Amino acid sequence: MSSRTEPPNPVPPVAEARPRSAPIHRAWMIALVAGLTIVAAAAFAAMPGLLVTPLNTEYAWSRASIALASSVNMVVYGLIAPFAAAMMDRFGIRRIALAALAVIVVGAGLTTVMTASWQLTLYWGLLIGAGAGSLSMTFAATVAHHWFLERRGLVVGALTGSSAFGQLVFLPVLAWTVDERGWRPAVVTLALAAVTVAVLVALVLRDHPADLGLRPYGATVDVPRPRAEQGAARRTVRILFASVRSRQFWIIAGTFAVCGATTNGILWTHFVPAAQDRGMAVTVAAALVSTIGVFSLVGTVISGWLTDRFDPRRLLVLYYGGRGLLLTALPVLLGPEAGPAIVAFVVVFGLLDVATVPPTILLCRRAFGADGAVVFGWVNALHQVGAGTMAVFGGLTRDLTGGYGPVWLIAAGLCAVAALLAVRITRTDATTEG
Repeated sequence: MSSRTEPPNPVPPVAEARPRSAPIHRAWMIALVAGLTIVAAAAFAAMPGLLVTPLNTEYAWSRASIALASSVNMVVYGLIAPFAAAMMDRFGIRRIALAALAVIVVGAGLTTVMTASWQLTLYWGLLIGAGAGSLSMTFAATVAHHWFLERRGLVVGALTGSSAFGQLVFLPVLAWTVDERGWRPAVVTLALAAVTVAVLVALVLRDHPADLGLRPYGATVDVPRPRAEQGAARRTVRILFASVRSRQFWIIAGTFAVCGATTNGILWTHFVPAAQDRGMAVTVAAALVSTIGVFSLVGTVISGWLTDRFDPRRLLVLYYGGRGLLLTALPVLLGPEAGPAIVAFVVVFGLLDVATVPPTILLCRRAFGADGAVVFGWVNALHQVGAGTMAVFGGLTRDLTGGYGPVWLIAAGLCAVAALLAVRITRTDATTEG
C-alpha cells in the first residue's frame, strides 16, 4: 500500500493571469479623430479660391477686398498656432478643439448672411482663421506627444498630411457645389462637416491616456498626465524675442515666407480664378489644385527621406529654384483645357509644394536647439504672413491690370531670392539647450 496520500478533491492549478489588451489601442482612435478634425479645418483653406468669382459677381466687390479676407485668414492662422499649443497645455486638447470648431462653425454661418466686404474679413478672415489655425500642426504635434511613445513620427506625419488631404477631398465637391448650387450651400456643407467632427471630438477625443487609465502607445510603464503649463504662452513669446535677435531666424523665416507666398498665397488662392479667366471650367481648375494636394503628400514624404541624407540647405535651393521655373512657365501653360502640359505642371509643383517643410524644421532645430520646435512655430507664422501678403497682391494686380501675368513672374523672382538665401543659412548645430 502506497504511503502517498491524495487530496480528496484536488484543486486544478490556477493559470497565470495575463494582462488583456484591446485589439486596437485607444491611441489610434484618438489619432483618427484628430486627423478628421484637421481634415475638416483644412477644408476651409480650400474655399477662398472658389469664392473670388462668385462674390465678385454677386456683390461687385473688388478682388483685392475679397483677397484681403483670405490674407487675414492666413495671417491669423499662422499667428494663433503657437498660442493654441500653449492653451492645449493649459486647458486640454479636447476643450480647445471643441472651442476652435465652434468658432469655425459660427464664422461660416455668419458668412452666409454677410452684406459687406468687411464682414467677410471678420467672419472668414478672423474667426475661421483663428479656429482653423488652432487645429494645425501644433494640434497634431500635441496629440502625438501625449498619446504615442512609439510611432510618434509616423503619427505626426500622417496628421500634418491630413491638412493637404482635407483640401484634396473637399475641393472637387465644393467646386461642383459652387458651380451647380451656389457658394452658400458650399459654405453650409463645410459648417455641417465641422459640426459632425465636433460631435466625434466630444465623444472620443481625450487629453491624455492617464485620463482613461491607459498608457501611451508603446509605453511599458504608466505615464502620469503632465501638469498644466501656466507659463507656456510666456515661454512662447520669450523664445520669439530671443530668436528675432538672430540673423539665422530672419534668413530661415524669409525663405519660408516666400514658400507661403508662392503656395497658399498665390496657387491656393488665385489659381482657380486665373484659370477661369482663361476659359477653364471651375470644376476642372479645382481638380488640378486637388492634384497638387495629392502630390504634395508624396513630395513631403520624399523630402523627409532626403532631409535625413543630404544638406537641407541644398534641398531648399533645389525646391525654390524648381518652383520658380514652374511659375515662370505657368502663364504660357494656363489655358481653357487641362492638357498634358498643365497636368505636368501641377504634378511637379505638387511634389515641391510642401517639400520645404522637413528641411526648414531641421534647420530650426540645428540653429536653435531645444527651442527649435517653438521657433518653427513662429517661422510658420511668417509663412502665413507671406501667404496673406501675396493673396492681397494677387487680387489687387488682377483688379488693376485685368490679369495675373505679373503675379506669376514676381512670385518666380521671390523663389530665386529664397534659393539664394538658403545657402546663407549657417551649418553649425546649436550646442545650447534653450
